[in-house]
Amino acid sequence: MAVPEAERHRGRPRAPPQAAAAAMARPRPPVKSRVPLRRLLRVASVACGIQFGWALQLSLLTPYVQELGIPHAWASIIWLCGPLSGLLVQPLVGHMSDRCTSRFGRRRPFIVAGALSITVAVLIIGYSADIGWWLGDRGGATKPGAVGAFVFGFWILDVANNMTQGPCRALLADLTGQDHRRTRVANAYFSLFMAVGNVLGFAAGSYSGWYKIFPFTMTSACNADCANLKSAFFIDIAFIAITTCISVAAAQELPLGSTDRSSSAADGPESSNTQEAFMWELFGTFRYFSGSVWIILLVTALTWIGWFPFLLFDTDWMGREIYGGKPNEGWTYNEGVRMGALGLMLQSVVLGITSVLMEKLCRKFGAGFVWGISDILMALCFLGMLVVTYVNSMDSGGTSPADGIVIAAIVIFAVLGVPLAITYSVPYALISTRIESLGLGQGLSMGVLNLAIVIPQVVVSLGSGPWDQLFGGGNSPAFAVAAISAFTAGLIAILAIPRSSPQKPRTVI
Repeated sequence: MAVPEAERHRGRPRAPPQAAAAAMARPRPPVKSRVPLRRLLRVASVACGIQFGWALQLSLLTPYVQELGIPHAWASIIWLCGPLSGLLVQPLVGHMSDRCTSRFGRRRPFIVAGALSITVAVLIIGYSADIGWWLGDRGGATKPGAVGAFVFGFWILDVANNMTQGPCRALLADLTGQDHRRTRVANAYFSLFMAVGNVLGFAAGSYSGWYKIFPFTMTSACNADCANLKSAFFIDIAFIAITTCISVAAAQELPLGSTDRSSSAADGPESSNTQEAFMWELFGTFRYFSGSVWIILLVTALTWIGWFPFLLFDTDWMGREIYGGKPNEGWTYNEGVRMGALGLMLQSVVLGITSVLMEKLCRKFGAGFVWGISDILMALCFLGMLVVTYVNSMDSGGTSPADGIVIAAIVIFAVLGVPLAITYSVPYALISTRIESLGLGQGLSMGVLNLAIVIPQVVVSLGSGPWDQLFGGGNSPAFAVAAISAFTAGLIAILAIPRSSPQKPRTVI
């Protein structure tokens, strides 16, 4: 039976006639069509090139900086530039990209600029020994000119990585909109390409014959190990160029028009004063966060307190604790570093497989539960590294470790690919879907999450070296703290992050 018109509108507030007429005259915004998955796949491919360089950085640069003469206790301080630059650069770049009016789009100019900066940075790092030679380094345990060039290039590299990754994540969030399932898929694609970049980068780091393929890289100041690093960075430049072109061409961003700017400025907590200082705007958004957002940030911080010691010292642990070597003292340390890079390559294979299964796992068990279980698995792996270290110290009669010890270490590295895939994907999808209604741009949203990543990294960078020295100079104390932190993060994620997708909260005005 037909419902009378009066009954249909009973209980609803009537709009004034003028407002109704204005609403009818206003043109309706075009309905966005769903972005094809293959396009999301191409856009996410830039992560492959970026992560290729990250893999080289994570596997080779901690050993390399010690070969330049920096003590192990100070090696973590060199890595402090990464979290410090991420603390400011990624939120600022995300904020700027939200408001960028370039005719090439909002995100693409920052992605291209970041890729060019990465190219410059890896060239400086690769040629740091040659630069030090030109500045007067001639032998000695420490090469101050090379160290200075290395640190300068390292800072540029971390700034460039943060400049690129934030807009990449935000671009995927722009393309998926409020479709939570496709947001998870897009982040899984990003994680998959990170895995591919890791596999290629760690494979390049584990190969010791690059200087034969690129013989011009060996110089009076640059030995075979240095030439291998330099050659691998040349390959990295090629990968970055190819993947950046594929991603930027597939994005098809539209310029941000004046209507978009005014509407984005009118939404969210920053609308009261669009000219206020960026950092005040960034930290001012915290008061609008719900309890679930704070839990995600807390679990992210604890997770990265677990990850960062491993990322700093994984290959160094293999060279020191497993192979019993030291930088610049014989072949054993470098052999351990190469075996560590091989383990990281296998880890990346597992990461890629997990990324393919990510969306199904989260849909079946819930993102919080999957994240929590992965953090507990990560804690168990770190405990396994401590056990392997202890067993190896009890049986260190030979010049090389037992095959069983090496296999156990590589297996642990490989298993860690499962929680690493979760870490690279789930937090970004969760934070993107939970704070979109606040009116924050996706670039600034990724910057907010990045604060929960870089602040723990600052703590680890400052404390892990002295903490390790306090207990004898190895890497085991930092791994013990990492295991405790990861286990705590896992429990919180399982107990406090709801399984179901969040309801749409009201927009804060």
